[in-house]
Amino acid sequence: MAGEITETGELYSPYVGLVYMFNLIVGTGALTMPKAFATAGWLVSLVLLVFLGFMSFVTTTFVVEAMAAANAQLHWKRMENHQEEEDDDSSTASDSDVLVQDNYERAEKRPILSVQRRGSPNLFEITDRVEMGQMASMFFNKVGVNLFYFCIIIYLYGDLAIYAAAVPFSLMQVTCAMGNDSCGVEADTKYNDTDRCWGPLRRVDAYRIYLAVFTLLLGPFTFFDVQKTKYLQILTSLMRWIAFAIMIVLALVRIGHGRGEGHPPLADFSGVRNLFGVCVYSFMCQHSLPSLVTPVSSKRHLTRLVFLDYVLILAFYGLLSFTAIFCFRGDSLLDMYTLNFARCDIVGLAAVRFFLGLFPVFTISTNFPIIAVTLRNNWKTLFHREGGTYPWVVDRVVFPTITLLPPVLVAFCTHDLESLVGITGAYAGTGIQYVIPAFLVYLCRRDTQLAFGFGTINKHRSPFRHTFWVGFVLLWAFSCFLFVTANIVLSETKL
Repeated sequence: MAGEITETGELYSPYVGLVYMFNLIVGTGALTMPKAFATAGWLVSLVLLVFLGFMSFVTTTFVVEAMAAANAQLHWKRMENHQEEEDDDSSTASDSDVLVQDNYERAEKRPILSVQRRGSPNLFEITDRVEMGQMASMFFNKVGVNLFYFCIIIYLYGDLAIYAAAVPFSLMQVTCAMGNDSCGVEADTKYNDTDRCWGPLRRVDAYRIYLAVFTLLLGPFTFFDVQKTKYLQILTSLMRWIAFAIMIVLALVRIGHGRGEGHPPLADFSGVRNLFGVCVYSFMCQHSLPSLVTPVSSKRHLTRLVFLDYVLILAFYGLLSFTAIFCFRGDSLLDMYTLNFARCDIVGLAAVRFFLGLFPVFTISTNFPIIAVTLRNNWKTLFHREGGTYPWVVDRVVFPTITLLPPVLVAFCTHDLESLVGITGAYAGTGIQYVIPAFLVYLCRRDTQLAFGFGTINKHRSPFRHTFWVGFVLLWAFSCFLFVTANIVLSETKL
């Protein structure tokens, strides 16, 4: 996610890309969705889920269009450099030097008659993986670039706080149940942090011990470079889908046998705030689109495939959440849905109970170092100055420390996963999913017209090409920000 042009990677078919996007979007947020559904009511939840899925699809097409426009500028600059090398037999500036030049100056310097031949559809082929940070550098001014990185950093901090809380919380729930000789998390039992876990140790003490162990084991990766291997990605994806399949099947069987306990309300607007944040978080993919889309071998029907992906994801979220809210009572649904299956009356096989209860521990633990290194690199990019280098202490100690410390402190103070996901999605998620793509597509369209001439058609332009959609997305983002903030203020006032 750092602002640079990276290697495209090994090419894959459009349908493999569809699977990768599905895996990227359906993550931790899906595990907190059932409780949010039960709190807000099934009808309100369904309507909001469909609408937010549609809005995420709109902004995804915006990002793809901006990627194509960025590639067009890179392709044209290479053609110009190649022509100058042939004419003058001399080297010109590299791509990275040229990208910081002003698009308007370039447009005015070019002869008007050359505009027509610049509109070649091949210019807009997405062949270079231009990350969002680089697109921000190409199309935003300095203030816009800084705001972009600020938004990304806040979102990644929220991500890390969610991960840092989810793993110790899951371990606490499973092991404290074992320590009390009970069979999982009982449906009618409401646990407090001050309740006993093992002997004199309270549940909150166990949680913080697990948090400390988690930090000591995975925190050091922040100080080094680490990347997710292909085989680790396959393993975590396989575990995720086995867990989701088991939960859906068990809930359907329980409902089919007439043992469903859930009677969700039609609508409860007090739960909409968290539901909104959870849904935004659960549709997040815009920041990773360059890595997903660029290696797709054939992008001819890219928009249709993305639309199909969103339809499948909506169906999956609906199936997971509806089976959950009709299988379990709303007040018994836990923040981490997997923990509802750590009960003997739900799952008789101990191995399955432990697998589902500890499933977030395995999958999240593999993602934590990747997100932490990404956040650290974004801090470095934000403060980087052309030609400058960081002292060793700043590079190897200060940046990793400011990356790791805040999310761990947040996780130390709270393990309310629904609120963490809701706030991260509602604020930083709104910026990444709505505001940044809207400004990117608006400014890239303007720069494309100036650089390549009016009437130039981007072959990957969004179906929502009218400026109305850009304004609608920004208005929606602003409205959501006001609604969530007002809801939080009113809730705190009541308390």
